[in-house]
Amino acid sequence: MNTPSEPARPRARALTRTVWRAARTLLITYGTICLLMFLLETKIVYPAPPSRSKPAAKDFGFEEVHFQSADGTALHGWYHAHPEPRFGLLYCHGNGEDITHNADLVHHFHNELAASVFIFDYRGYGQSAGSPHEAVLIADGLAAQRWLAERLEVETDQLVLIGRSLGGAVAVALAEQQGARALVLQNTFASMVDVAAEKFPWLPIRWMMRNRYPSAERIQAYHGPLLQSHGTADQVIPFAMGKELFEASPSEKKRFLEIPDGSHNDPQPEPYYEMLADFLGSLEE
Repeated sequence: MNTPSEPARPRARALTRTVWRAARTLLITYGTICLLMFLLETKIVYPAPPSRSKPAAKDFGFEEVHFQSADGTALHGWYHAHPEPRFGLLYCHGNGEDITHNADLVHHFHNELAASVFIFDYRGYGQSAGSPHEAVLIADGLAAQRWLAERLEVETDQLVLIGRSLGGAVAVALAEQQGARALVLQNTFASMVDVAAEKFPWLPIRWMMRNRYPSAERIQAYHGPLLQSHGTADQVIPFAMGKELFEASPSEKKRFLEIPDGSHNDPQPEPYYEMLADFLGSLEE
């Protein structure tokens, strides 16, 4: 029986030590990356909006609104009242913007849809205090929905909720908990965890992520009218994930607008606004 020669044994042990050191280095590096991603999750999920001048509500003819979330956190928003509103409309913006990026949109909803419009900043955005994460963002949205309902002297389930991207996930949670006259979603995901897992397939996202936004689960509690749109070239939230959310909805009054070659941050095309007007008009029939 052949046995390793004496010189071969030190070489084998040296090779084993080299392999172990390399594996240990890789494990430490991977663990460090996982820890950093865990610690940086809030900054990744809720990036600071691009720097820009901060106009006041009066610059657009809006009313400045200061209100509180359920835990007392001070929040800020703009309100654009219509003298004869057909709808009360709450808009939930995306994660990389604040209310100052949406003044034109507020005017459009007000003028073209005859809506009284309230747009607000989640905590940590704009002039709203605090730091964002999933539970408190939803609490902020619930507080905004209640504020608008009280202002218009209606129930929360008589308001139209519109949300874009992350704001769509917030709007779904509001519809689940406080109802809605109609729910309108733009470029919204079925689950934030699924989006992150696709972006970082080499990380254990599904067990380490804290901000989860399971919208496909939450939307099952909402049976009212739904209008959803999604671009086929969305590079942030894949089109298939938007369709998954739509298919999860139990609503018997739901519509989906596929926007050919639309990317995540493209403005909504004219057919979208035509469908939106028709969809909201159907609520009055």
